[in-house]
Amino acid sequence: MASNSMTKEMLVNATAPLDDLAIATDLLMSAKAGVRNYAVALTETATPSVRRTLKAQMQKAIDLHEKIANYMIENEMYHAYNIDEQVEHDLQKADMALELAKTKS
Repeated sequence: MASNSMTKEMLVNATAPLDDLAIATDLLMSAKAGVRNYAVALTETATPSVRRTLKAQMQKAIDLHEKIANYMIENEMYHAYNIDEQVEHDLQKADMALELAKTKS
């Protein structure tokens, strides 16, 4: 079997890492959005105590983003320092998703 198509068993086995990737990516994007939201809120407040609270919360969001990004990099889910690897990784995951969709129909 020399074709590029994956068997149903291969696709089923591939879905667990894809699920982990989807969860980690969603969490990373949410953390990034949280940082942006705190930054905007900081520019809108005039109360020193609220500003201190928002800064502390933004720092926690930045720290969370870093932890998630490091987890993804260590588990080869995110290739932040090599765009060619990241593009190849994204294309492979997209191909798996398309193949999985084909088997469901």
